[in-house]
Order: sequence, then structure tokens, then C-alpha cells
Amino acid sequence: MNQIIVMVLILMGYALSSTKMINEGNEALVERFGKYRRKLKPGINFIFPLLDQIVMEDTVREQVLDIKPQNVITRDNVYLEVDGVVFWKIIDMEKSFYKIDDIQTALTNLVTVEFRASIAERTLEETIASRNEMNQALLEILNGTSRDWGVEIIRVDIQDIKPPQSVQESMAEQNAAEMKKRAVIAEAEGERQAAIKKAEATRTSMQIIAEALRSNPDTKDILRYLVAQDYVDASQKLSESKNAKIVFMDPIKSGEVYNQIITEEVVEESLHGESENGNGAA
Repeated sequence: MNQIIVMVLILMGYALSSTKMINEGNEALVERFGKYRRKLKPGINFIFPLLDQIVMEDTVREQVLDIKPQNVITRDNVYLEVDGVVFWKIIDMEKSFYKIDDIQTALTNLVTVEFRASIAERTLEETIASRNEMNQALLEILNGTSRDWGVEIIRVDIQDIKPPQSVQESMAEQNAAEMKKRAVIAEAEGERQAAIKKAEATRTSMQIIAEALRSNPDTKDILRYLVAQDYVDASQKLSESKNAKIVFMDPIKSGEVYNQIITEEVVEESLHGESENGNGAA
């Protein structure tokens, strides 16, 4: 009876030791006598305890590799501090274990080397302006090597590109100067457009006046009156200033201006007198 119990316990222990549970999202590698035997998928798997050995169990889900800040130099000899992240996953567990000793360290070193090589081919301005292009180029280069390790690089993101403080100040000054330049150009363009509009309006006014003079000679008197009125308005605006001033008037035009002003005053007085007589008669 005792022997039966012992045999049952041995069988139960053997069964338990031969049963391996692999979690979802993981895979495991089994060796027999030190040689690769097979791969275990998620779920319940059975092995021979005395013959088989699980040498590796790892996730095949997407992983994140954080690249610490690296000091790199651009083609125009500017030192930068660059960091980034790499998203990757194992696509062949057997290769990732047997082709490379430490996959995490290997990927870190590979990404760091390619970061430096990619930035060394570009100037500072090109590096800052072409970050997306660099990400795509690095993705292709890294996958060319990582696939031999059973690893796929899903995405590469250069997070921060930090130039020295002196370079940052120079860039800020350059950006400020560029903004000021654009503002001056915009202001000049606005003034040019305004001058064009004003010239077009003046030309239209001159055409209207010329057409009116051709169609009705009597409008010349109106034109002389408007010129005289402009002289009067200009004199009034000058008189508003507290500073002393001297106004020079064209001698040839002064008589015409004077006659126009006198004529205007006589007409106004005549109209005013007729108005008063009309009121008195009433």
C-alpha cells in the first residue's frame, strides 16, 4: 500500500513538473541536453523534466527603450545634447536569444551610434528642421540590423535636441531679427499698397475733373474756388499751432486766392442781407 502511495506521489510530482504555464503575450524556449528543442506558446505546455529545460521566457509585446541624453556633434561643429525613445518588439524569440547576448544593451548601443552618425551628417539648422526625416531614416537603418536579432523597431522618436546656451541665445536673436525684418517688409508693402491706392484715386479724380472741364467750361470757376478754399484751410491749420510761423504764398496765385475769398464773402453777405430783408418785409 505504501509503495502505491509513493508511486502515485511520484507520478503526480512528475506531471506537475512537466506542466508549464506560459502567460499571454509571452513565449519560452526549451532546450534538450543543451540544444534548442522547441518554442512554447501561451497556455499549458508539457515538457520532460529530466530532459528538457526552459532557458528563456520573455514578452513579445511592444517595449519601450529610453535613450538617455547623448552628446553629439553636427557637421558644422556644434555640440548638441540629444535624447529619444525607441519602440520595439521581439518577432523571433529564438534569434533574440541565440543571435545576441543582451538584446537591451545591443539595441541601446546601436541606437546611440546611429543617432550620432545621423546628426554628424547634418548641420545644426538641418538637424532641427528635419527631425521627422531623421526619425524615418533611423527607423530603416535600425531595422536593417535588428531583424537579424529577431527584433523589429516599430518607431523612433528624437525627443529633445538641446544646443549650448550660447547657441540658443544666438538662435533667439536671429529669430527676433527675422521677425523684425518680416514686420518691416510687411509695413513697407502696406505703405506701397496705400500709395498705389491713393495714386489711383488721384488719377480717377483728375480724370473726372478733366472730363467736367471739357464738358462744361463754367466749372473752371468752381475749380479756382476749390483751390482758394484749400489755401484757406491750410492757413487755418497752421494758425492752430502755438509756435510762430511764416507762410509763403505764390505771388501769381495770391491775387486769385484773394479774389476768390472776397467773392465768397460778398456772396455770403448778400445772401445774409437778402435773408434779413425778407424777414423784415415779412
